[in-house]
Amino acid sequence: MNKYSKLLLRFSALFALVGAFLGSHMAGAGSLAFKSVHAHILVVGWLTLFAWAVFYKLFTPANTIIATLHVWSAIIGAIGLTVGMWFYYVKPFGMEGAMPTVFFIVGGTILLLSFVFFAILTFMKTQEENN
Repeated sequence: MNKYSKLLLRFSALFALVGAFLGSHMAGAGSLAFKSVHAHILVVGWLTLFAWAVFYKLFTPANTIIATLHVWSAIIGAIGLTVGMWFYYVKPFGMEGAMPTVFFIVGGTILLLSFVFFAILTFMKTQEENN
């Protein structure tokens, strides 16, 4: 499970970098156009993925299927939600219609599933408890 910790930590670092860049851009431009996207990139992408990286460093879930579902739904959901928010609120490339909304909803739903998987994992035995 240490591989999950490192994977989540790396994605967390990427989200931190993007979030800090967006914050710097907003400050320099004097515009809050990215405020919702910026906030979610930092909270969901950086902080949440980082916290989950620490969880996998400290604990080794006995159920590797749920752990795998958790990690990949967390990464895909965090990317999907924040990109979907960018499409929905900022409307880059002249995006209109249902596509930004669907992207936003699907990304958020996948991320929500990752929270469900994580909650399940916290109530299951770890490999340390099984030994």
